[in-house]
Amino acid sequence: MTQATQAAPSRTAAAVRLSGVSKAFGSGAGALLALDNVSLDVSPGEFVCLLGASGCGKSTLLNLVADLDQVSAGEIDTGDARLALMFQEPALFPWLTVTGNIELALKMRGVPRAERRGRAAELLGSVHLTGFEKRRPHQLSGGMRQRVALARALALTVDEQDTSKGTVLLMDEPFGALDAMTRDLLHDEIERIWREKNLSVLFVTHNVREAVRLGDRVVLLSSRPGRVVEEFPVPLDRPRRIDSPEVATLAGKITDRLREEVGRHGS
Repeated sequence: MTQATQAAPSRTAAAVRLSGVSKAFGSGAGALLALDNVSLDVSPGEFVCLLGASGCGKSTLLNLVADLDQVSAGEIDTGDARLALMFQEPALFPWLTVTGNIELALKMRGVPRAERRGRAAELLGSVHLTGFEKRRPHQLSGGMRQRVALARALALTVDEQDTSKGTVLLMDEPFGALDAMTRDLLHDEIERIWREKNLSVLFVTHNVREAVRLGDRVVLLSSRPGRVVEEFPVPLDRPRRIDSPEVATLAGKITDRLREEVGRHGS
């Protein structure tokens, strides 16, 4: 997918490339500039976390990458990668079973009916929900519903039989509404699946420690309009613990920079 003008040939391979992306809502004197000249590459297989104050355009950026909205200026290039967007709320269809929600995603992908049940079972197994196939969303805990949402996102993107295309998972604060223990367990799950499926992940969060716990790189956006103000590599061995001293130290450094940026804008 390429938005706006035709992108120049890639300098290097990137799963997602944003070049000078701006997004304004409205027009004229009343226009609201949400993103301003954002350039960012996500390498194949990289886990990138986006941080910034509320209203800095993080979710807007994900919507643009997912092609749910159009840029006002600049370019977004995801090549022929498969993309799926996972929200903070699971947004499952309440009248469908767990399997039914996954099979619907597979149907949208064009997977033949005869293959859907088996593929759905494999995906539910990958998020440790074997045995819950016939449950409906209201019969599951919040963490289990998010696991179903993750399996559905994988159903929309991952194709074990065709690995020629990249897979990009866009995650918009998917664990923000969960308790600390459930969130910690899901950190382990998403990291495991990211490795096993060789995903590229662009992950939005307000939680600095979560960003350091999960990311290969943390990208800090300014207050509105959102601009990339600093990037922090995370050179910590995996697996990581969110309460480890190493994670806390880097999270503290990023938090200080975030406070500086928020204070500079008076937000």
